[in-house]
Amino acid sequence: MFELEKDGLIANYNMLEESKTEFLPEEVWIWDETLRDGEQTPGVFLTLDEKIELAKLMDEMGVAVIAAGFPAVSQSEKDTIKQISSENLGLSVAAPARAMRSDVDACLECEVDEIPIFIASSNLHLKYKLRMTRKQVVEAVADSVSYAKDHGVVVDFITEDSSRTEIEFLIELHKVAIEAGADKICACDTVGFLRPLSMKYLMSKIREEVLKVKKVPLAVHCHDDFGLATSNTLAAIEEGVTFPLTCINGYGERAGNAPLEEVVMALEVLYGINTHIKTEKLYELSTLTEKYFTVPVPVHKAIVGENAFSHESGIHIHGEMEHHRAYEPISPSSVGRGRKFFMGKFTGAHAIRHKLEKKGIEATDDEVSIIVERIKELQEKLGKDDMRSAFNDVKKIMSEMHTGVSEDELWEIVNDVTGKGI
Repeated sequence: MFELEKDGLIANYNMLEESKTEFLPEEVWIWDETLRDGEQTPGVFLTLDEKIELAKLMDEMGVAVIAAGFPAVSQSEKDTIKQISSENLGLSVAAPARAMRSDVDACLECEVDEIPIFIASSNLHLKYKLRMTRKQVVEAVADSVSYAKDHGVVVDFITEDSSRTEIEFLIELHKVAIEAGADKICACDTVGFLRPLSMKYLMSKIREEVLKVKKVPLAVHCHDDFGLATSNTLAAIEEGVTFPLTCINGYGERAGNAPLEEVVMALEVLYGINTHIKTEKLYELSTLTEKYFTVPVPVHKAIVGENAFSHESGIHIHGEMEHHRAYEPISPSSVGRGRKFFMGKFTGAHAIRHKLEKKGIEATDDEVSIIVERIKELQEKLGKDDMRSAFNDVKKIMSEMHTGVSEDELWEIVNDVTGKGI
């Protein structure tokens, strides 16, 4: 990218001083939630071996923190987290706790390095989910954070639904957490409710007011309900956040989370910020995670989708053959990918010549033109009936794979336990 600027081939507005902010960090550390929030993708579950393999690969790549799971879920979840903690990884193994001592104890049993303590903060959640007053929430935060700190672990504090919480109470909660010993604080856009400018406002207020108590690192956790998780994560980093929370391939609850690969490459390429990630392993990580989640990555997905570095248009292929940056912002190899040229309706003569040259085949201009026309005719003759039928079959299979426990299975369990099934 930068060599193109030096050669005067492109303008890069991202590097203008006017487009940078005063609080933009020089480096960030990736806090990945794939093994916890990512696994909450409906219908998904990971085995112990799968979690360990993903954790090891993320460690090898330079991820700083992983949430290995949620101990309060079950004894088997605790056993899994404890096993991951025993793998002697270089990264920090974290397990979240609700703001209660029993949850903290469950995390301590797992022998994790880090405990992110979370509690909802919006009036909506306080009234209908927690059924707690603000005073009770403040007391729970102070008690749970100080209790965890007394046990010698790194403690983070997270407000759930931060983006729909009145700013004064949000600031108060984070101040209380820092005073109780929190080492990092994190704001969550739990339902993807913010737009980037709103996120910048929120994080600037937290930075200006909360960090008066003590300067601790800021983190952010963004969901993708409006397709803005990556944008909002970047907006938060522009206001000084140094721990972005991500999920590989954007997996997670509902519409998912900020994708690790998008956040990393945007920071490295568009901002020049060091993420400490070996980016050439991003595709390997993506495909391994896709395999274990059994949730297909969309073909047009940025960075890791099948078509991210694929070209069919004759104009685009010609441009790519003349200069590899003509229609690609980064080198495929920088994320462990290769480039693909597809043959079809939009194929042009340059693509055909490229294919022929690789095989050492010479052809006249007329012959190339005929080949191009034959390719286009062939695709049109194939029709879409078979393709559509196969597509519908795959959709049906995928739907059946990710239904979770069925209603019939639920009531069978209820009847077995209570004798009162229906």
